[in-house]
Amino acid sequence: MGDRLFVGILGNRNSGKSTTWNTLFNSTVRTGRNARALALYGRECVEVFLISGSPEERQLYAGDILEGQDCRIILCSIQYTATVRETLDYVVENKFDIFAQWLNPGYSDPGENYDRLGLLPWLVGHEATVAIRDGKGQPQQRSEELRQFIHGWAKARDLTFLCR
Repeated sequence: MGDRLFVGILGNRNSGKSTTWNTLFNSTVRTGRNARALALYGRECVEVFLISGSPEERQLYAGDILEGQDCRIILCSIQYTATVRETLDYVVENKFDIFAQWLNPGYSDPGENYDRLGLLPWLVGHEATVAIRDGKGQPQQRSEELRQFIHGWAKARDLTFLCR
């Protein structure tokens, strides 16, 4: 059982990654400097750190963003480009459990995309939980899937607390 969780929403540019985070938090959210509470169920919350704009799109190394960040749950947009491997390598090297939700097709994609980067076998080979979801559909279902996964993972590690 891992000590830290990396929840990545993977997709092309304008695929629905930010929309998914906004739906999960019930408000517009952006990358911050500090962890924040994520409401789960009832009055239960968990502390998470969000990277809303993908490191790949911002041409930043995820390790630089996360350096010194001790939050146990990281939520991160990750863009489907060759440089996403740098982010995923960082996550594996730092022994995170991984939940990846691939928006395929993404909101702005003309149709489904072939996994030309070979990320699915790589993720599965690193014991990630992977879900492929339609970024053209309503974001409530995919954000609810994230909430359920995060809740189960956090509850098993006694990380939940009463929301303020």
